[in-house]
Amino acid sequence: MSTEPHLNDTIHRVTRRVIERSKPSRDAYLELMDIEADRAPEKSSVSCSNLAHAYAGATDDQATMKAGGAPNIGIVSAYNDMLSAHQPYGRYPERMKVYAREAGATAQVAGGTPAMCDGVTQGEDGMELSLFSRDTIALSTGVALSHAMYDSVAMLGICDKIVPGLLMGALRFGHLPALFVPSGPMPSGVPNKEKQRVRQLYAEGKVGRTELLASEMGSYHSPGTCTFFGTANSNQMMMEMMGLHIPGAAFIQPGTKLRQELDRAAVHRLAALTGSKERSLARCVDEKAIINAAIGLLATGGSTNHAIHIPAMARAAGVIFDWTDLSELSSAVPLLARVYPNGSGDVNHFHEAGGMGYVIGELLDAGLAHRDIPTVWDDDLSAYAREPGLDGEVLAYREVGESGDNTMLRPAADPFSADGGMRLVEGNLGRACFKTSAVDKERFTIEAPCRVFEDQPSVTAAFKAGELDQDVVVVVRFQGPRSNGMPELHSLTPPLGVLQDRGYRVALVTDGRMSGASGKVPAAIHCTPEALGGGPLTRLRDGDMVKLCATTGSLSTTADLEVREPAPDPRLAMGVGRELFSMFRMNADGAEQGASPILASAGL
Repeated sequence: MSTEPHLNDTIHRVTRRVIERSKPSRDAYLELMDIEADRAPEKSSVSCSNLAHAYAGATDDQATMKAGGAPNIGIVSAYNDMLSAHQPYGRYPERMKVYAREAGATAQVAGGTPAMCDGVTQGEDGMELSLFSRDTIALSTGVALSHAMYDSVAMLGICDKIVPGLLMGALRFGHLPALFVPSGPMPSGVPNKEKQRVRQLYAEGKVGRTELLASEMGSYHSPGTCTFFGTANSNQMMMEMMGLHIPGAAFIQPGTKLRQELDRAAVHRLAALTGSKERSLARCVDEKAIINAAIGLLATGGSTNHAIHIPAMARAAGVIFDWTDLSELSSAVPLLARVYPNGSGDVNHFHEAGGMGYVIGELLDAGLAHRDIPTVWDDDLSAYAREPGLDGEVLAYREVGESGDNTMLRPAADPFSADGGMRLVEGNLGRACFKTSAVDKERFTIEAPCRVFEDQPSVTAAFKAGELDQDVVVVVRFQGPRSNGMPELHSLTPPLGVLQDRGYRVALVTDGRMSGASGKVPAAIHCTPEALGGGPLTRLRDGDMVKLCATTGSLSTTADLEVREPAPDPRLAMGVGRELFSMFRMNADGAEQGASPILASAGL
């Protein structure tokens, strides 16, 4: 229960409801973590053969390990050099081992996890593995930490499903302290609005692949996170809001001296946290921290993907959070930031204008976020309202001050919007999410005949044939987690954007996902129950009138769905490894619960 005197009434009410709803599962989780902490073996009681295997590869640290007493930090890395954001991680372990020795500790790479780039698989068959890569990462994290040789954990991951997966896995070892170590965004390239313009010209056939590739390469050009405010950068925002970073670490670029000092501070802090029950991951990720993550998402206009990831991460910590909670929070949390695709500037401009330090300071001062959460750094979130810098060679913090760009960041007293721009819409077509922060208010309500499709290529073909040149609600069904792994449908944004620019009233309704790059087209996404198995979308037919209204929170059709037979479920797609994930699809639960097969199978 909150003891913060100035906390907003709605945030207090939602927090109280989440705490009360979660009490049985949260108590069971904390009890398990206490048991795990109590039975964690002292190194002196572990078989010498076991220890020898664990120490054999640590050539430079063997003597320290054999002597005992030094904290050992486990590194779980999602490194690969196909993801620009993760490319810098290649050299991190050797540097982190040096930083650990500075603090009288040791560090070992506990294990690696897969790491997909959704930007590479957009519109391709591989995208159907994307969401369940999160659960695979959680399982890989569990395998890495199962060796029980670590006193704390450094998590190396940034992008879309990777941070949620790392957190879900690490929370099952929540008796240990854990800290996320980002590597930062790439420098700004081609302005995002220009990139969007070229994409739409290509969709209209007005430029070719040469021009399109030049534009894309100008945007995604070097190591570091992509600079638009998509799921990857929303992940970093949430880790700050939950107090799981070194303060201000989210958006410092790779290869800089400040980045290096933040990384050093992360390792030193993990060494200092050894044995701390109060700073264990289980205690840091509580109901208030989950609420803070949602508040940050709303205040910054972050990725719609987190309407799925936040409930899943919460469940791994014994916390139950749903879309009603998210929508109610949205009614109270003002939109403080406009970062592309909700504005013209990117995350580098956002950081230069004050960034996360400014956002957190405004939220705390206005009573719009929980200050009283334990963080990896301090007793509450206050330290995260400052910005990092260097005092000579040493990491130092300073006050943020006023926004450096009122077109990018505004105070809570004068926001871009009075609400956070994430609405729950529901009706006889189910429950879905509508991100209003990127959509003009005149498009909050769309009522038009629908066209029903069962895959993205069919939509693109209909667009090219001119069949969609009208007011239309495009319905793309059988895209849910149990059907095909719930791929992002971001490749539909350019053609639908073209139709909208031609003057038509256009919307998208789907049981699939869009992404953090979702833009100006109204969309009801993550529709649940999904079409597979007879959900309401499966009873829609071409020409049915569909109404989507963010203002009233409705998603409905005038068609009599009860008298219709559902469309037949599609056959399982094969190839690109999709058949290997059939067990995940079969066991996945609904989008609002987090669409997680591993949590559902574990009864969490």
